[in-house]
Amino acid sequence: MMPDLGKYAVEVLSAYAVTLGLVVVLVVVSIRQSVRTRTRLRDIEEAQAARRAPPADTARKETASHG
Repeated sequence: MMPDLGKYAVEVLSAYAVTLGLVVVLVVVSIRQSVRTRTRLRDIEEAQAARRAPPADTARKETASHG
C-alpha cells in the first residue's frame, strides 16, 4: 500500500509528518481563536443589551400609570 520511496523515505515521511503536525496546530489555534472571539462577542452583545434595556423600576412605573 505504501509506495517504495527508496533512499528518500526518511525525508519524505518526515516532510509528511511535519506538514500533518502543522495542519493540526493550525486547526487547534483556529478553533481556540473562534471560541475566544465568540465569547468576546457574546460579552459585548450582553453589555449592549444591558445598556439599552430600561431599568426594572422604570418599566413597572410606566405599566402601572397606563393601566
